[in-house]
Amino acid sequence: MAASDNSSPTRDKGSTSVLDPEKLHHDETPNEVDVVTASQKDVESLPAIDHAAESRLVRKLDLYIIPPTMLLYLVSFLDRVNIGNARLYGLEEDLGLHSSQYQTAVSLLFVTYIICETPSNLVIKRLRPSRWIAFITFAWGVVATLTGVVQSYGGLIVCRLLMGALEAGLFPGMTIYLTMFYEKTEIALRVGYLFVSAALAGSVGGLLAYGIGFMDGVAGQAGWRWIMIIEGLPSVVLGIIVYFWLADEPETAYYLSQEERDLMVVRKRRQIGHTDSSDFLHKEDVIKALKDWKVWAFAFAQFGADTMLYGYSTFLPTIIKGLGQWSTAETQALTVPCYALGALTYLVVAASSDRFQRRALAVIPFAAISIIGYAILIADVSPGVHFFACFLVAMGLYVTVGIPLAWLPSNNPRYGKRTTASGIQLTIGNAAGIMAPFLYKTNEAPRYVRGNAVSLSMVAMAVLIYALMGVYFSTRNKNRRAGKEDSKIAGKTEEEIAEMGDENPRYMFTY
Repeated sequence: MAASDNSSPTRDKGSTSVLDPEKLHHDETPNEVDVVTASQKDVESLPAIDHAAESRLVRKLDLYIIPPTMLLYLVSFLDRVNIGNARLYGLEEDLGLHSSQYQTAVSLLFVTYIICETPSNLVIKRLRPSRWIAFITFAWGVVATLTGVVQSYGGLIVCRLLMGALEAGLFPGMTIYLTMFYEKTEIALRVGYLFVSAALAGSVGGLLAYGIGFMDGVAGQAGWRWIMIIEGLPSVVLGIIVYFWLADEPETAYYLSQEERDLMVVRKRRQIGHTDSSDFLHKEDVIKALKDWKVWAFAFAQFGADTMLYGYSTFLPTIIKGLGQWSTAETQALTVPCYALGALTYLVVAASSDRFQRRALAVIPFAAISIIGYAILIADVSPGVHFFACFLVAMGLYVTVGIPLAWLPSNNPRYGKRTTASGIQLTIGNAAGIMAPFLYKTNEAPRYVRGNAVSLSMVAMAVLIYALMGVYFSTRNKNRRAGKEDSKIAGKTEEEIAEMGDENPRYMFTY
């Protein structure tokens, strides 16, 4: 949130401009450059950028944006899936759960989660990101903490439903927030940091549960209650902090100088499809997203990938415990290296994907590794080999889930369509969270053949869709370079062409 006295910092005398003054129009200052529309002519006439200054700017953005976004998603994911750790410390017995009530409690969170995702995405800019994200974080933290004092199955269900409604706005909101500050060539790695947070949440959750488990009986409370209470409190605190930490948009970011804000404007305008008008929510763009088959293809592929995400993240402790004669504490510790490998793999792949601007080629090989892992888990082999398979699944997990969440929005330059597309993608994808808990039933231990087989098939479906989308986008780019789509702009002015977004024949898709 920008402080009022810093909202328009003055430029230091004698400072060197990050824009080439020789290319400014009519001796205008950088903030007066006419960059209203990103037509081909405008892009070519934009002032040159000092790349060293741009690198410093991106590093500053990373410093102020990445830590809070990582912390937010870490506590969000931790609060969402710690019910898996709580299960190992007596949640079912203490609340008298029977049959599939545990699975129902896990899955119902995703009912309100998927209902609220897209609406939250549509209001975040109007309500201001700092306020909206701070509110939902504080509120779900309170609910997560109070989950530790519920006394019945009904109380648990109420808490899970509220958690889903409140957490729904975070990930889609943060994804859109990142696209407001970063270019499409930078976005996969930054979204990747969120998934590193998810992996850290898995690791930290296991370690915390291991330590908190020793509090079983303290103040007469079961260990699972302390897990919920202690792991929920950080969200309450973070909700207060991010209200002051997050800037709402580049133009008012309190940590940017005027020179840097000017540079942000030029960075945005040099991307074809980005205009002043495109930064606002238009009903026409929302409708275009709803009618675009590509958005729905990504959404159903996301459903396949998220089946793996929620099944693995929630039930990894249960799966590992069934592979050997390990104690609860040992089981928690054994989840840590799996998540660590998943996080490291994603960082490397995301950085490479941003550098070479190839999304399909990043997703497909690592999704195949996860498929191999599930095939081994299904096979009748030794527990040691099954544990090795858990690492293979982890290697492809975050890559398969995360890269497409950067891929789809980066191919939609207009804010309204991008926001709606991401909302649909995440809504359909997270519907997998309703199904996933029922795939791993206690009576199917230790191999959980059905759950692993369904996860394998869902990931295979996602791979097929992403392969087809990669070919499709590559073909569209070739056609555009060859001028085969130029008929779309016949008779249009440069300003009209600039407002066409991804339908502009000059716009090139990332594939």
